[in-house]
Amino acid sequence: MPLRPLTTRTRVAFATAGLLIAAGAPTAYATLGAETPARAAVTAQARGKAYVETRLFFGTERPDGGPAVTDEQFMAFVDAEVTPGFPAGLTVQNGRGQWRDKNGTIERERSYELILLYPASEARVHDPRIEEVRDAYRKAFGQESVARLDEPTMADF
Repeated sequence: MPLRPLTTRTRVAFATAGLLIAAGAPTAYATLGAETPARAAVTAQARGKAYVETRLFFGTERPDGGPAVTDEQFMAFVDAEVTPGFPAGLTVQNGRGQWRDKNGTIERERSYELILLYPASEARVHDPRIEEVRDAYRKAFGQESVARLDEPTMADF
């Protein structure tokens, strides 16, 4: 099908659309940080204290083809390896996940998400312990990896 030259009407429509996008973009981006620093500080202060939320993601399928990690095995691992370092509390959630292994294969498996909250002032103390937990799980259950996500947050108990 041959291309036709743009009509004046089409050019005006494109120009108008471009101007609207250009005018709206700063407004859209500005609303992402809509709270003023003073208001954010008041809101944050009202919500609690500075904490770190660490989430660890544990797969259950074994790369060597052995039996999957059971609920009983995982909870025994939590009792032995996690609770002693985090006696103040933790949360375990069941999940389903996927990731690409070192061979490029997408693995889908049942998983666990472990959530730890601790004061931000204690992050340096807890970091080595969290790494020990990750390493212990990899070794105990033959895993390639245990994913870790750290987020600053505010918490109030």
